[in-house]
Amino acid sequence: MEDVAVNTRVLNAPMSGVQRYARELLVRWDGQVDNITPSSSLYGLAGHAWEQFVLPARLHGRLLFSPSNTGPLKARRQVLTIHDMSVFDWPKGFSPHFAAWYRFLLPRLARQVIQVVTVSEFVKERIIHHTKISSEKVTVVPQGVSSRFCPEARSGLETAVVSLRLPSRNYLLVVGSLEPRKNLPRLFRAWTRALERMPEEIWLVIVGGRGSRQVFANLPDMNTPPRVFWADRVDDSELPSLYAGALGSIYVSLYEGFGLPVLEAMASGAPVLAGNRSSLPEVVGDAGILVDPEDEEEIADGLQVLVGDSALRQGLRERGLLRAKQFSWDETARKTWHVLQAAATG
Repeated sequence: MEDVAVNTRVLNAPMSGVQRYARELLVRWDGQVDNITPSSSLYGLAGHAWEQFVLPARLHGRLLFSPSNTGPLKARRQVLTIHDMSVFDWPKGFSPHFAAWYRFLLPRLARQVIQVVTVSEFVKERIIHHTKISSEKVTVVPQGVSSRFCPEARSGLETAVVSLRLPSRNYLLVVGSLEPRKNLPRLFRAWTRALERMPEEIWLVIVGGRGSRQVFANLPDMNTPPRVFWADRVDDSELPSLYAGALGSIYVSLYEGFGLPVLEAMASGAPVLAGNRSSLPEVVGDAGILVDPEDEEEIADGLQVLVGDSALRQGLRERGLLRAKQFSWDETARKTWHVLQAAATG
């Protein structure tokens, strides 16, 4: 196949699900693509200006793959991955300028690129709804999970506990950027409800950095309940051990295009409690507890059951491990490469 250029501006940002997606694909395509990245880290308007005006001049007619919701409007020979349509479906979670730009950009990109890749059937339906492109133009390729996320990673838990100064080895884990749609205020109120039914050694550990204020609306003010530990961003090498050592993983997000943390948790052997909205039921299947993320009492009941029922946790662990085996970054890369081949020859 002809040379393929990859728009890798996104790799300048801190690690999140979109960055992991791009990195996992690039590792598997090593030597087959040309990564085009700004010479220095560019954010906000400067990053978008580079993408719209500098990047197209470096393509020289090659097919461009843009893996992260954004790409140059001038590059019509382009395949674009859209991870979600949250700027349309959940705009209150974003800064006004960010939401306005992407509400302008995404429909135009979707209509003019050769093919759109997305990560779940849920997002495919939302893309078609908001952009009016044909279903044939959208290919669903689910994300995968790295072999680093496995039950054996628990062997590194003691090191992580000491490094992060965790207050307990008995904890429920929340992983995700700190932004409004992650639903932390409701989770905290549900946690407060559930505490009186929890053993005293159980803590809630929050892993994730605050989202950029240029992108996300501010989190509402919220008081931290008892027995909640803020771990902030952790080194990527410590994350598998934290998942594998957790009593369970909590992800009651209000809106997700895929929900990579629930997949990483299942692969690690951590039972999952997740919201029943957007793409999360599609990823979790019958391998987790699904709750209404807007019902604090239902979340609290789910937390209490997850902690109190060891037989349930074991059953969820077994089902989660089987479920996670259905997702593979190798398969994600193979199927996405097939889309690029078809776009190049078509």
